[in-house]
Amino acid sequence: MTEVNGTTRTCGLIGNPVEHTMSPMIHNTLAEQLGYNMIYVPLRVAQGQLADAVRGAYALNLLGMNVTVPYKQEVIPYLTDMDSMAEKIGAVNTLVRTDGGYKGYNTDMTGLLRAMQSDGIKICDTDVIILGAGGAGRMAAFLCVSNGAKSVYLLNRSVDKAAKAAEEIRAGLGTDCVEAVALGDYGRLLEGDRRYLVIQSTSIGLFPDTESAVIEDAAFYRHVSAGYDLIYNPWETKFMRLTRAAGAPAYNGLKMLLHQAVASFELWNGCKVPQEQVLALYERLRAGMGK
Repeated sequence: MTEVNGTTRTCGLIGNPVEHTMSPMIHNTLAEQLGYNMIYVPLRVAQGQLADAVRGAYALNLLGMNVTVPYKQEVIPYLTDMDSMAEKIGAVNTLVRTDGGYKGYNTDMTGLLRAMQSDGIKICDTDVIILGAGGAGRMAAFLCVSNGAKSVYLLNRSVDKAAKAAEEIRAGLGTDCVEAVALGDYGRLLEGDRRYLVIQSTSIGLFPDTESAVIEDAAFYRHVSAGYDLIYNPWETKFMRLTRAAGAPAYNGLKMLLHQAVASFELWNGCKVPQEQVLALYERLRAGMGK
């Protein structure tokens, strides 16, 4: 374990709640194995205290922070700078210390891309359905469009929310391949033998509500070429079970969690984590979940 001394740098996770997080184990393991004098701690921030938390972290010389729900968008006004893609996405999950304040990045997008690449998921020239149009859904849509998806359909219970997100993505990336669809209208996408990469970005199916899925119609899953659930607990969601029952591969969000953390660690420390280190840490995370 890292010996804490007068030169130890501190990073942390701000959000509410943060008690469930696996991030300290990831970052503290990386710091120890790669020889960085850094510790990472969860920092629960009560509603209404975000501005004080960001200013306080800077005053206390924190090297950087991750940001989780519900603050990925709310934190933006308190930053001194933003990475261009994070600005387009409209959500930040990583703060990097700079002169005068923190710069915001979105390593969720980097993490999802690295995770999907490691699983052999093809995005370019692929038709994509994204379930949910919240912050994670917007990020996934930006990722898919940026990597050459043929078409991206944002499905959401509130079609107005999906339409707003689709409009912002079209404007931000100069594309017309993103379309908002009311969740109840998914049937119109199931024509002929058309198949989709489907990314599940909602909290439906998250532990303890493990017996729910956004769409439970078996006909929908016959049009899925691969399913990617951003949830990692439980290990296999109902969305994943339905995808596999229809004969398509399905993946959970543990690799995304790991890869977004690695990308944040690299930004804070100006380094590149060796791939063998990432693979070993993934196996450790799996073992910790009993898988």
